[in-house]
Amino acid sequence: MARTNPLQFIQQVRSEVAKVVWPTRREVLLTTVMVFIMAALTAVFFALVDLAIRSGLTGVLNLFG
Repeated sequence: MARTNPLQFIQQVRSEVAKVVWPTRREVLLTTVMVFIMAALTAVFFALVDLAIRSGLTGVLNLFG
């Protein structure tokens, strides 16, 4: 691998960073809100699944014990 001096490295880094398409503030806000909504829905789903499994297991254990 070819070695570059620090000045060339910094120039290359600056040119690559210039190619990055940064999201707008609205896009960041929208995706952040969507992540929180999906996390809340996932938490509710797993809480309901946990409740169903616990109720079913308690019913089976009460039936046999």
